[in-house]
Amino acid sequence: MAGGKGLLLSALIGRMYYLQVVEQDRYRTLSDKNRISVRIIPPRRGRITDRNGKLIAINNQNYRLSVIPEDTEGRMNEVLHNLAKILPLSESDIRSILRKAKRSKSFLPISIIDNLTWQHVAQVEVNTPSLPGILIEAGYTRFYPFREKIAHILGYVGAPKESQLGDGPMFALPDFRVGKTGIEKKYDDQLIGQHGTKQVEINAQGREIREISRNDGKVGNDLRLSIDQNLQIDVSKRLLNKSAAAVVMNVHTGEVLAMASSPSYDPNKFVNGLSNKAWQQLLTDPLSPLTNKAIAGVYAPGSTFKTCVGLAALETQSISPTERVYCPGYYDVGKNRFHCWKRGGHGHVNMHEAIQQSCDVYFYEVAKRTGIDSIGRYAKALGLNQVTGIDLPGESSGLIPSKDWKRATIGSPWLIGETIIAGIGQGYVLTTPLQLATMTARLCNGGHYVRPTLKITSNIEHAEPLGFNFQNLNVILSGMSAVTNTPRGTAFRARIQQDALQMAGKSGTAQVRRISKNERQTGVIKNDDLDWEMRDHALFVGFAPILAPKYCAAVVIEHGGSGSNAAAPIVRDLLSNCQMRNI
Repeated sequence: MAGGKGLLLSALIGRMYYLQVVEQDRYRTLSDKNRISVRIIPPRRGRITDRNGKLIAINNQNYRLSVIPEDTEGRMNEVLHNLAKILPLSESDIRSILRKAKRSKSFLPISIIDNLTWQHVAQVEVNTPSLPGILIEAGYTRFYPFREKIAHILGYVGAPKESQLGDGPMFALPDFRVGKTGIEKKYDDQLIGQHGTKQVEINAQGREIREISRNDGKVGNDLRLSIDQNLQIDVSKRLLNKSAAAVVMNVHTGEVLAMASSPSYDPNKFVNGLSNKAWQQLLTDPLSPLTNKAIAGVYAPGSTFKTCVGLAALETQSISPTERVYCPGYYDVGKNRFHCWKRGGHGHVNMHEAIQQSCDVYFYEVAKRTGIDSIGRYAKALGLNQVTGIDLPGESSGLIPSKDWKRATIGSPWLIGETIIAGIGQGYVLTTPLQLATMTARLCNGGHYVRPTLKITSNIEHAEPLGFNFQNLNVILSGMSAVTNTPRGTAFRARIQQDALQMAGKSGTAQVRRISKNERQTGVIKNDDLDWEMRDHALFVGFAPILAPKYCAAVVIEHGGSGSNAAAPIVRDLLSNCQMRNI
């Protein structure tokens, strides 16, 4: 019995020694209401760079104030009111935080204020004993250094929707952000990263004493885009104070070198949430700053579409390159008269001259012979009437009408006059600036398939031929060259004068109003004399250099008037920039 008692006493003494000596640090941490808290660390979002590695979307460090409901000892309302004595926190803010607390798990922090000043950080730290559950953390906020200039490409990040909160614990964190639009949304799964965790020691007042262990998780992958930062800034400046869009592409790879939509917005304002007033101002702005007009703005292409109509006519042998059509300045179909932009007409012109001088009557006749359905087939081959597949959400497919489309949509048969007006890119025909750039690329790269992309690629070897007759393509390209490089060309004044850098192109002026018979008799009112919203849209597509095309561009200026005067000089300068810098 004595031996048994001795054995038990030895075990007790050994256990007491283990608890009080060996494990003393652990139990001291757990004593006096101290405890170990495991907290989730939001992942740092991957950065975005341009094609040359220049940063265009980064993460800035900031101080963030949050509250953990379960650490407030059931006094969350009191704690928030104590905090309001130190920081600018209104009753409305407090009610909003309390509502969020009811909807989220008690151990997850709820954001109170982002981007704290150092003075506010110090004030909160001094008053920590009366603010249990209040937490100051150093985190990261998404920042777009070029603001409006690259907004429509990058998009912006924002707080997850309520439906996303179940996707993982990090989605409920106050400072966690997901892509909402643009590249940020398209490649969100790559940029987002994986959350980490940390163990911290918390005392009875809820104050963090020390960090015990930490796993930072995984930073999101960096993303390299095809755009050139300097060219993008150049494009944005040229569209400033206009309602317009522009796209610059590599005609062989499809890499988008620049894409701009004007007016734009500052994506930084969305990161922490816009006020309802600011959001409504953006939504109701008649110039639609939130819309990426380069991919979602649809416009009648005007005479830029004549390149497509001309190719369709040559490919279907509806007309030969040398056949001449007489233009007296108008074209009669039954009782209807369709006018050429040149009142006195162009006389006898062939395909080359009709593209050079943009003769409407020639293309009325060509469209009538070719037919709307044949035009539609070649338009689709050139990238129209469908989304291009660029890696951005919200792209429009535009519209190239057909007989079946009209019957199904409008419920009436197709009329010959509608084919004629479609021949000059008016009527039901609608395209986006990106589609026009794609069309131009496929025309000038030898008739090969190319798809626009915002990622670095090299698909020249894999570009499939579209099956166009090479001689027919040359007729179209020769006409486009004459547009800018011959005195009778519609955009001769906008030409590139260095021989090695010469561009080819096609102007377009799309009417947004109907010109009455009386106005034609008395003289068509000039665009400058009309209200802004009644003026024609100005368009221009071009490529360079002529002998070995590498770049193409498309510009649309809403209500800009003449395409040759308003849009062509911008295309000229952009293509010159690309060639001079050999992007």
